[in-house]
Amino acid sequence: MSSPELILVVDDTPANLEVVCETLSDAGYEVATAINGDRALKRVQVYPPDLILLDVQMPGIDGFETCQRLKADPRTASIPIIFMTAVSDADSKEKGFDLGAVDYITKPFQEKEMLARIKTHLQLRQLTKNLEQRVAEQTADLEAAFTQLQQSQCHLVHTEKMSALGNLVAGVAHEINNPLGFIAGNLNPAQDYIKDLFKLIALYQKELPYPSSTLQAFVEEIDLEYLQEDLPKLIDSMQEGVDRIRTISTSLRTFSRSDCELPITCNIHDGIDSTLLILKHRLKANECRPEIQVITDYGDLPEVECFAGQLNQVFMNVLANAIDALEESNQGRSFAQIKAKPNQITVKTQLSESQVVIRIQDNGIGMTDAVKPKIFEHLFTTKGVGQGTGLGLAIAHQIVVQKHSGTLEVNSTLGEGTEFVISIPLKAIAVKDIQAKICVDAV
Repeated sequence: MSSPELILVVDDTPANLEVVCETLSDAGYEVATAINGDRALKRVQVYPPDLILLDVQMPGIDGFETCQRLKADPRTASIPIIFMTAVSDADSKEKGFDLGAVDYITKPFQEKEMLARIKTHLQLRQLTKNLEQRVAEQTADLEAAFTQLQQSQCHLVHTEKMSALGNLVAGVAHEINNPLGFIAGNLNPAQDYIKDLFKLIALYQKELPYPSSTLQAFVEEIDLEYLQEDLPKLIDSMQEGVDRIRTISTSLRTFSRSDCELPITCNIHDGIDSTLLILKHRLKANECRPEIQVITDYGDLPEVECFAGQLNQVFMNVLANAIDALEESNQGRSFAQIKAKPNQITVKTQLSESQVVIRIQDNGIGMTDAVKPKIFEHLFTTKGVGQGTGLGLAIAHQIVVQKHSGTLEVNSTLGEGTEFVISIPLKAIAVKDIQAKICVDAV
C-alpha cells in the first residue's frame, strides 16, 4: 500500500495551522507545518512534500518570495503551490500565478473546496510525473533506435548496399502515410460534425431556455462553454500534427532516395534540409544547453547529377560530427555561458565554375594539427569507446572522392571550430552518353 501524500502547510497563525492540519489529516494526508517562509524553505530541502499550502502574508519572507525561491530551485520547482490568503484582489492572484502557483484558496476556508482543489492538483502532479516518465522512456527508445539506424547506414554505405536501406526507410514512410491519410481524411468531417452538434446544442438552448436542474448541473460540470471553445482548437492542433508528420515522411523519403547504377539529378538543398530535420532532436535545447542554431546560406544552385542517397549520408556524417564537436566544447560551461556564445552550425552552398561547393562549419572545439591529417582514415576516432566507429568520415571521403570525383577538405583551428568543404561536379564524370538507359528512383 502506498504511503499517504505529504502536504506542507506554511502559515504564521497557529489557529489556521490547526484547522488546516486537522482537515487534511482527517482526509488521509500526511501533514507537515512551518510558521514562516524561511523554515519552509529549509524543511523542503530535507523533506520535499507532494504539495505546499502557502500563506501569502507572513513576517520576514512572505509567501510570494517563498514561492519565487522554491520555483527558482530545480529540486523544488515542480512541487505544486496553492496560496492561502484573505486577499482576493486580481493583482495578487495574477502575481501568484506569474510566480508559479497553481491555485488560490481564500480564507476563511471552505473545507470541501480546499480538499477538492488539493486532490485535483495532486492528481495532476502524478499524471505529469507519469507522462514525463513515459516520454523519457520513449525518447530513450527512439534515440537508441536512431543510433542503431545510423550504424546500419554506415555499414550499408561502406558495402555499397545503401539501396536496401533506402527501400526500407521508404517503405516505413509509405506505411506511415497510410494511417496518416486516414486521420487527415477524417479531420475535416469531424470538424463539420462538431459544428453541427454545436448548432444543435444552440437550438436546444434557444427552444429550452430553462433546462432541468439535472441538465443544468451537467452543463456546469463539463463546462460546456469552455468545451465549445476548446474542442475546435484541439482539432486544429491535430491538423498541425498531421502536417508535421507529413513533413517528416517527405524528409525520410528525400533522405533515403535509392541510388541505382547511374547518378540522378537532384536538389542538393532538399538533401541538406531532410538531413537537418532528421537530426532535429539533437539540435533542440535541453537541460544542459540552449538550442544549437543552424544558419543556412544557400546559393542559387542548379540540379546536380549525383548519387543522392549516398551524398545525403555524407551530410549526415558531417553534421552529426559537428553536433558532437559542439557538445564536447560545452563541457565545463554553464547554460548561461553557452547562451552568451551560442552553439552554431552554418551551412553555405555556392556554385564555383562547374563545381557545387557545400561548406559546413561549426564553432565547436576544433582540431589539433595532429588530428586533422588522420580524420579521413578508416577506424580513426577521437571519441570514447562505444561512441564512434571511425568509419563515418572515411566513408564520407570515399563517397565524395571516389563516387563523385569531388573533394572533401577540412579547415580547423583548435578552440575556434571546424569547417568541412565538399566539392562535387555538376555533372557526374563517370556518366557518358547513355540516355537510353532509364534509372528510376524507387521512392
